[in-house]
Amino acid sequence: MVKLIKVTCAIILDSGKVFCAQRSEKMDLPLKWELPGGKIEEKESAEECLKREIMEELNIEIEVMESFESNFHQYDPTKKIELIPFLCCFKKGNIILKEHKTFCWRELENLAELDWAEADIPIIQNFLQWYSQK
Repeated sequence: MVKLIKVTCAIILDSGKVFCAQRSEKMDLPLKWELPGGKIEEKESAEECLKREIMEELNIEIEVMESFESNFHQYDPTKKIELIPFLCCFKKGNIILKEHKTFCWRELENLAELDWAEADIPIIQNFLQWYSQK
């Protein structure tokens, strides 16, 4: 039986750049780049989850601005994720990485240069398409 795991991710946009986080060697998908976020806990909304996860992982506060279409991705036969993206803006705090190896703020035209986790690629593509039409 395939278990569906609901996971949020933040497209944190600041001054025309997107926050990108590199997974550590100890995590699944080591050294792949991702949009930060995490698993939704019971009785938690997707937005609440994202704010909590970003504070836990990065030590910053974000504001959730807009939701985007989810991406369903199956990494192995028993695990499928629903990656739920939100456009966010940085509110306050100093970034302290608690799980990731490193991070960068990347211009939109340079996002494709990173080695993204597979589930994040359609999210990035959808966001870039949406942004280009603004």
